[in-house]
Amino acid sequence: MHSDIFDRYHHSNSPLHRLDPRIKVVIAIAFILSNALLPDGAWTAYGLSFLFLLLAVIFSNLGFLFTIRRSLIALPFALAAVTVLFLPLGTPVTTFRFLFWNLTITDVGLIRFISIVIRSWLSVQMAVLLVAVTQFPDLIHALEHLHVPRIITTIIAFLYRFLFILTDEVLRLLRARKARSAGVAGRRAGGDVIWRAQVAGHMTGQLFLRSYERSDRIYNAMLSRGYTGNLRTLNPHQIHGRDLMVATLALVLVLIIQIFGYL
Repeated sequence: MHSDIFDRYHHSNSPLHRLDPRIKVVIAIAFILSNALLPDGAWTAYGLSFLFLLLAVIFSNLGFLFTIRRSLIALPFALAAVTVLFLPLGTPVTTFRFLFWNLTITDVGLIRFISIVIRSWLSVQMAVLLVAVTQFPDLIHALEHLHVPRIITTIIAFLYRFLFILTDEVLRLLRARKARSAGVAGRRAGGDVIWRAQVAGHMTGQLFLRSYERSDRIYNAMLSRGYTGNLRTLNPHQIHGRDLMVATLALVLVLIIQIFGYL
């Protein structure tokens, strides 16, 4: 009922949707690694990476702004790299006082910070696109075919699936609290901050117990239906010639981006 909170797959019949999941995972990993290895200030390479991503979005039939809108949520996390602005290298750009410290932004630090933000933003867009054009079971199977340890793929799969269970239990608790709460028109229902903290603590404990019990019932149900530790899918996952051609072309483009990054 609330799977759209976590499930970001978008049904379509685009060339990117029909591409073998293993090929899509390899291309996405190669693109993200390429961005991570690019040097600071490689603006031409960053532009080529964006064009590569734009080309992939066009072949996905999801719209030009699809990955851009969804990747903006990751930009605040780039603030973790804000300290590189004050590297004691290069020429000072500006100086200002913050509390008890005099901070100086250098040109080297500014270039490095902008480069980190751009590389992170491009990588997040590729991850968003991969999830949007690949169903989650196919993604897990692709990782298994690529010899990712099965224990890791199993943990990822169960973590993803149990997010829905956790969300459902939270909604049940909120619905029960609302049904048992009475309010007067014009006045805020409930008690003070301490009372609300106690209620939240009790709900957290109930959430843990109910989620644990429900997950145990689900696992027993899976065992009764033949679960042996392997995740299965209805898709055969056969690599065709066009898949290999797309993979070769994409990897060549990624290599060209790397070359331009170090020119």
